[in-house]
Amino acid sequence: MAFSLITHEETKSPISEAYRTLRTNVQFTSVDSKTKKIMITSSGPREGKSTTVANLAVSIAQSGKSVLVIDADLRNPTQHKLFQLGNFEGLSSFLVQDQEDSHNFIKETEIPGVKVLTGGPIPPNPAELVGSQRMKRLIKEVSEEFDVILIDTPPIIAVTDAAILAQEVDGVILVLAAGEVNKEYAQLAKEQLDKVGAKILGAVLNKADMNTSDYYYYYYYHGTDDHKKRHKGHKHR
Repeated sequence: MAFSLITHEETKSPISEAYRTLRTNVQFTSVDSKTKKIMITSSGPREGKSTTVANLAVSIAQSGKSVLVIDADLRNPTQHKLFQLGNFEGLSSFLVQDQEDSHNFIKETEIPGVKVLTGGPIPPNPAELVGSQRMKRLIKEVSEEFDVILIDTPPIIAVTDAAILAQEVDGVILVLAAGEVNKEYAQLAKEQLDKVGAKILGAVLNKADMNTSDYYYYYYYHGTDDHKKRHKGHKHR
């Protein structure tokens, strides 16, 4: 099992508890409206969005719910690495083939309750694929089967993919890297989401230094996805 899945490897760690806090806050957003299709993005690369998706999925599954992770970052798919799965076929394969049954592409994981639709081979037209009617139908169909759908997308500022998908989900979580993200970029990311009418559930301030006095909870939580050293120097997608 990949070390990045700290919620599975170290269930009693402070970081696992932070993910449980994130899980709880996401559940609270469902009090007045149904929130089961959730997109996770970031303002820029290497802010830890993919690791956040995977660990949140594990945490939600630990509460007894079924979770499907869709790796819609077709430009740099990562979920297959985190869950140690093959990626010969995946979302891109399904979107360009005539097969109607998505179950042939959804993979089991070692985590009870968590399944993954990996990104598949990197296509030449990722924005076109994620914006297709076939993608919309897929999201609708799997949302009827799983309790929660978590969609990993490219950074919102870099390309249009995330903005396209934001219109197909119930809510969006924005991941920001502490001490690294440019404040203007963070604001621009929010503005991009606002432009497409996305419901922003909140922000996750990631990769913070837990050993300094400025450690605190930020919106959902303030944590790090580096379980080895817990410092800012380690990089994650």
